[in-house]
Amino acid sequence: MHGIREAVSRFIELLRASRYVVAFTGAGISAESGIPTFRGRGGLWEKYDPAELATPQAFERDPVRVWEWYRMRMEVIYEAKPNSAHLVLARMERAGLLKAIITQNVDGLHQKAGASRIIELHGNIWRVRCTNPACGYKGALEKPPSIVPPRCPRCGSLLRPDVVWFGEPLPRHAWREAVEEAAKADLIIVVGTSGVVQPAASIPLITKSRGGRLVEVNPEETSYTGIADLYVASGAAEFFRVLGEALGML
Repeated sequence: MHGIREAVSRFIELLRASRYVVAFTGAGISAESGIPTFRGRGGLWEKYDPAELATPQAFERDPVRVWEWYRMRMEVIYEAKPNSAHLVLARMERAGLLKAIITQNVDGLHQKAGASRIIELHGNIWRVRCTNPACGYKGALEKPPSIVPPRCPRCGSLLRPDVVWFGEPLPRHAWREAVEEAAKADLIIVVGTSGVVQPAASIPLITKSRGGRLVEVNPEETSYTGIADLYVASGAAEFFRVLGEALGML
């Protein structure tokens, strides 16, 4: 705890010296809310083959299997609650200390925590879109679908999760916005990401290459650790709980 308090003090110094702060989050921030990460020990890709579940080809081969896997994930996410990391970032945003949250996560926990300026690079598991190009329907689910695969209410075609699968490009608007925010930032807070999924992993490097500072919060070292101005070897929830208390936000 002593080490975390020292890290929080150093972080607050960096925060006070900064004019434009953004956060960049990955699966690790939601792990302490009970949502499994993809990589690392116990990650989803240890148990499931991404090529069989998270590609357009997999969906074309077996949409029922893909949707069953997404429904399973949705059931976990539906019961999950934001932890102190989500909550403190949302409260920092409301207080004007944080300009945007750029996330690779699709779970919607930043929204549940009350954040509003969220750039979702990989989509959102609760959004769906029609697979019929002539239709173009987009919608949202409030809870996991009772029947899979769900059908488009407009044309009857299959709906798919509005997430980015392997081999698909990132949403252009989200990517452009993320690059712009990272370029404006003089401090980027990198939380719970392995830093291996491209092109998203390059976002913190934009801030760093323009002279900005980088703070990393992750229990394990990553490709960012060597260039971080402050590395905090901690789970996200614990660090942000201490930070939130120090800032009077928890």
